[in-house]
Amino acid sequence: MPISTALVATDRPARYLKQLVSHLGHKADTALAGDSRGTVTLGAGSCVLTASSDGLRLIATAADPEGLARVQDVVARHLVRFATQEELDVRWSEPTAGGDLEILDPVVDDYLLTHCTPADQALQELASTTREATGNAAGMQISHDEGALLTLLTGLTGARFAVEVGTFTGYSSICIARGLVEGGHLLTCDVSEEWTAIAQQAWEQAGVTDRIDLKIGPAIETLRAMPQEAVIDIAFIDADKVSYPAYYEEIVRRLRPGGLVVLDNVFLGGRVFDPAYQEDHHRAMRELNDLVAGDERVESVMLPVRDGVTLARRR
Repeated sequence: MPISTALVATDRPARYLKQLVSHLGHKADTALAGDSRGTVTLGAGSCVLTASSDGLRLIATAADPEGLARVQDVVARHLVRFATQEELDVRWSEPTAGGDLEILDPVVDDYLLTHCTPADQALQELASTTREATGNAAGMQISHDEGALLTLLTGLTGARFAVEVGTFTGYSSICIARGLVEGGHLLTCDVSEEWTAIAQQAWEQAGVTDRIDLKIGPAIETLRAMPQEAVIDIAFIDADKVSYPAYYEEIVRRLRPGGLVVLDNVFLGGRVFDPAYQEDHHRAMRELNDLVAGDERVESVMLPVRDGVTLARRR
């Protein structure tokens, strides 16, 4: 359980932040972003320090409990040593695994769902059918508030041509298709004929079948077979996480200026925050998140929507 936080009450958070980053710079990798955020990376793990109005916030992470304890000790000892004019109290929270983080509180969840445009009968019936037909896999279906966001984003971009990677049972396809301008078209990719059979029935009921072109097969092959021209207005990626970096690259190079790519599940249930999770899809998502943040071809923002959604707009 290698994540722990602390809030150190002080009127001098920026001062202590700078002191710690500067002092540890000779024995650790450190970085300072302005006067409000710093990082200290030790062999055992790392700590993020943020100066806020109520004190100095600390987030310690490591791959194992022993490494976490080492990071906590180094940071706390040095902070207390620097405080010559006050007594600092560094109280770390109990260690927590990334997968145990409460990404969205149930109270917030209910409030969100009851304060967006309601799902119509077609979407309600599709959600019910998906639960009955796919069992535990139904968790792959996006929530209604995220679907409403997709419809809004599609409409705001004035999208005529959209691409979706990961169809599942078609909920997000309906939401995207409904946001397209008249005569608009959605290309959606999946490998499952079983799940997309449900999707095709739902598209018929929702009245969007004529706007959707389904391609069965590996999505990366479908994307690479597309023309190289910048023709995509909006894209939604919600498929196998290991391939996210590859999907992103193929789509971004085909986005028109002002075009938007939307990436779902960028938190992976909180596991991207926790270095103890090192499976292929965890590493791929961290790679993707770093790639987007540093990609000069786009301007991007990561939002705490559901399991994390990143929006990247082509410059």
